[in-house]
Amino acid sequence: MADDAQSRRPPGPLRRGWTTGACATAAAKAAWQALLTGSFPDPVTIRLPRGETPAFCLARTAAGDGWARASVVKDAGDDPDVTHGAEVVATVRRLAAGAGVVFKAGPGIGTITRAGLPIAPGEPAINPVPRRMMGEAIAEVAALFGVAAVAEIEVSIPGGEAISQKTWNPRLGIVGGLSILGTTGIVVPYSCSSWIHSIHRGIDVARAAGLQHVAGSTGNVSEAAVRLRHGLPEIALLDMGDFAGGLLKYLRDHPVPRLTLAGGFAKMTKLAQGALDLHSSRSEVDRGFIGDLAREAGGSDALVGALAGVNTAAEALALASADGLPLAEMVAERAQITAQAVLGGAPVAVDVFIVDRDGRPLAEAGHG
Repeated sequence: MADDAQSRRPPGPLRRGWTTGACATAAAKAAWQALLTGSFPDPVTIRLPRGETPAFCLARTAAGDGWARASVVKDAGDDPDVTHGAEVVATVRRLAAGAGVVFKAGPGIGTITRAGLPIAPGEPAINPVPRRMMGEAIAEVAALFGVAAVAEIEVSIPGGEAISQKTWNPRLGIVGGLSILGTTGIVVPYSCSSWIHSIHRGIDVARAAGLQHVAGSTGNVSEAAVRLRHGLPEIALLDMGDFAGGLLKYLRDHPVPRLTLAGGFAKMTKLAQGALDLHSSRSEVDRGFIGDLAREAGGSDALVGALAGVNTAAEALALASADGLPLAEMVAERAQITAQAVLGGAPVAVDVFIVDRDGRPLAEAGHG
């Protein structure tokens, strides 16, 4: 989850890396040039969508009758990317005149099986921007040597199917491997853009499937609990992590009729306070806020004073519960209010489900 990744963040300035889309483009360009000339450019320079022109060293090359192959090892910089160190391979073959540039999923690259993603079902999981980057690289080299830009690009990642089990791909209906991703070509360390991107694609798939109810959960325990509580299919489960804002803002513009937000008491307290990024490095539980809730519920001055000195949200919950105050229920109600405010007037009925560390229900608000 997000907390685990952030805890491994190295100190000091962080090094940027390259997306799988950039790596595939470099490998495809090198292979295409070798197919036309018999020689692999190494390093090979590509142009990214924002105009940068990085150079990539080739890891392996090979060629045969009518085909050429090159690979680039992905360097994600200091980002904890599951594809860091993966070998991105492109095998290029010339096609007949008028065929254009065609993409094929090789070993370790997934195939789209559900509607709602930016690529149609049945297509290789190579996203639009990487496709455009590779197409432009093919056209650039073709123009340089005076030939037509007609090629089949087969992208593969050895071991990609196993790596994909650590991603959202199986849940999104992308089977058989990884996706080739990236909108800028650059990986910004700890930006969490890929996580938020996955949340958005999960919503897109749920909408395309006609689902009426989705659940955003902060972790595995709350996800299992909310799935059991509402009998939801896997396709309805959105691994929100700490990014409540990323989920709610996208649903505001791409609504699903019903949303359940599920999580533990501490993270839902942050949401109740108005925080939309629930990570411990970017928001914290406000003891004064908890004290105000307790006072509002009729808690004694002694209890409010004790709450001001607690070390953890769990300790605050235990103290309030011992005094008979429904603190979890109040937090759930305030969290629902925060969510509704972010959703604005979007046609999304939102409810909140708070569980303990074992997944047992503590409170619900807005259900029924």
